[in-house]
Amino acid sequence: MSKTFLALSLFAISSLAFSQAKPPAPAGCSALPDHTRLRSVLQSVIKEGTAKNTGLGNQEWATVVNRDGIVCAVVFSGNERGDQWPGSRLISAEKANTANALSGKDYALSTANIYAASQPGQSLYSLTTSAGANQQAAFAGPPSAFGQPNDPYVGKPIGGIIVFGGGLPLYDAKGNIVGGLGLSGDTSCADHVIAWKVRHQLKLDVVPMGPSPDHNDNMIIDFQNNQSPSGFGHPSCKGGTPSDEVIKTLSKDFPTGPKGK
Repeated sequence: MSKTFLALSLFAISSLAFSQAKPPAPAGCSALPDHTRLRSVLQSVIKEGTAKNTGLGNQEWATVVNRDGIVCAVVFSGNERGDQWPGSRLISAEKANTANALSGKDYALSTANIYAASQPGQSLYSLTTSAGANQQAAFAGPPSAFGQPNDPYVGKPIGGIIVFGGGLPLYDAKGNIVGGLGLSGDTSCADHVIAWKVRHQLKLDVVPMGPSPDHNDNMIIDFQNNQSPSGFGHPSCKGGTPSDEVIKTLSKDFPTGPKGK
């Protein structure tokens, strides 16, 4: 074996080991779940099935961003990236960004809460065109890293605005807002239900106040004749296991705030 061949072989092995090494967490992500924790919790919720989660029973993508909108982790619940809708990876990240971007230390808004206001003729109409996704990050490769600790989104601001269920702001044990969580891959109502349960398991749901009847950021299903009396409503989701009753009891079954700890 020549010295040149041996040197090249050692270089290839060391390069492969480096590429597979877990990258350091981006700054500002210490208060948020890492890749391993987020994937474990997501999978445990998905295993509960449609009877509890509603929807179509699909696998899901989940993304967490910090308070600056920087992606901290991207995961999927299936065995490989193709087990989930490929387009839902970006949507989950945009939902996380939206929930973080439009929530504050004193008031929480889920992505479901801004559906009504973003419709034609309402106060936030055209919101979805106000802040597009970061194109350089959104479509960066390689695909083999999607949903892995070194996902190309990690460490970058993803941007984007999504105005249907599946995105929730994250609040730590002291009630400080620390980022956002986005779920995508099923009906928007199922995404909301799963996100709610994931946030609860992560103990990042000390929500200070929100627009729902229970004073948090739960989805409000109150559309009648294409109007939302509350101004924060979201339509019922068709297809799969019905979601309305499950959503209405989320605050009771998985309470937010210090009482839920």
